[in-house]
Amino acid sequence: DPRGERLDIVEFHPAWHWLMGKSAAAGLRGSTWEGGSHVARAARVFMAYQAEAGHMCPITMTHAAVAALRVDPRLAGAWTPKILDRSYDPAFRPWFEKSAVTIGMGMTERQGGTDVRANTSMATPRGDHYEITGAKWFMSAPMCDAFLVLAQAAGGLTCFLMPRFRPDGGVNAIHFQRLKSKLGNRSNASSEVQFNSAFAERVGAEGSGVRTIINMVQLTRVDCVIASAGLMRLGLAHAVHHARRRKVFGKRLIDQPAMRATLADLALDVEANTALAIRLARAFDRSTSDPDEAVYARMLTPAIKYLVCKSAPAFLYEAMECLGGNGYVEESPLARAYREAPVNAIWEGSGSVMALDVLRAAARAPVDSKRLIERLTDEARAQADEIAAGFASNAPEAAARATTEHLARLAALAALREGHQDLADAYAGTRLKGLPRATYGARHPNGVDDKVLARALVD
Repeated sequence: DPRGERLDIVEFHPAWHWLMGKSAAAGLRGSTWEGGSHVARAARVFMAYQAEAGHMCPITMTHAAVAALRVDPRLAGAWTPKILDRSYDPAFRPWFEKSAVTIGMGMTERQGGTDVRANTSMATPRGDHYEITGAKWFMSAPMCDAFLVLAQAAGGLTCFLMPRFRPDGGVNAIHFQRLKSKLGNRSNASSEVQFNSAFAERVGAEGSGVRTIINMVQLTRVDCVIASAGLMRLGLAHAVHHARRRKVFGKRLIDQPAMRATLADLALDVEANTALAIRLARAFDRSTSDPDEAVYARMLTPAIKYLVCKSAPAFLYEAMECLGGNGYVEESPLARAYREAPVNAIWEGSGSVMALDVLRAAARAPVDSKRLIERLTDEARAQADEIAAGFASNAPEAAARATTEHLARLAALAALREGHQDLADAYAGTRLKGLPRATYGARHPNGVDDKVLARALVD
């Protein structure tokens, strides 16, 4: 500032703040905590990601943070009303002076990455709070009003809430080292930070950091799934729009068999992944009253994130190719969507981490795991046997990705069967039986091109 004091602030384009305000007003930050359903919120998130994906990072984290804060009723009581407020206040001032807040996250450090138990940031008790000294290699949305961070306390790795301002109104000792220059997600800031005896309050008991913050992580993973499904829907919409209007060799692209097969194959993945994302949200709605739905949410969240988020980059490349050279230039939104897509597969646990989470969940609750597979596979017994064999093999980690993908595809098939039998049959025939061909359009959807495309055109 003019007096030479560090502020550590990040300036955003006005459009960023406009979008944040729109998403906050739509309840994306907290509607599920005030009686709304995860399904209704998922539908709105699905649409918001198709408008502009980058601003959704702090929206997602703020929504999910409530699950971790609820471990401490005092903190939850102070912060939750400001999360639920549907206004948006980007001002850089203490959280207790604002009506609405956002919350970010800082877990990983350079020496450990995903292995957060290797974190070296230290938390020292100071009366009714702690002071944290250390660094974070990735801290997302650095202009949030507070952050959930992991640091080592005397009792082990612990979760803390670290606000931007101290209780006396002074700026907290959170020093940005630099902003990450990312492949995509560039409208959203991610930072490297240094904590120099930064004020923080403990969330949960010392040593229970992972157990506390996993409540937040589980919900951010759900948003990763919805985001990827939304980006795929965006890609399909542009590909179909182009194909309906572009003429090549005297005919519209949409009327040419090779293009129709490709678009139908793309549309089938959009249908399956959208149905799967909404089905997962429904499981979270019902998990408190239905034990089977709780098992679905616990075991399938990492599996579904694995499949849907890892599918999106290849999908968007193919959608881009449907536009030819026009899809490859920056005037097309597909270039931006293509760069955006990988973040959801990497954030909150990359592919192998998700696969290992599935194995751990199955090992901890083998009876629940067996019952879940049986619920998904009434008519796909061979598939169920293969998944069970993957869980029980002598080297389950080597087959973890294959087992996880199988499980997620069965969940997608089950989700489609709830309302779209013809699409489910096409999905089973092209994604589950035999060895599916790798490229879109090569795995012809068994004569249902017109039905699949008809849905895509209506949507």
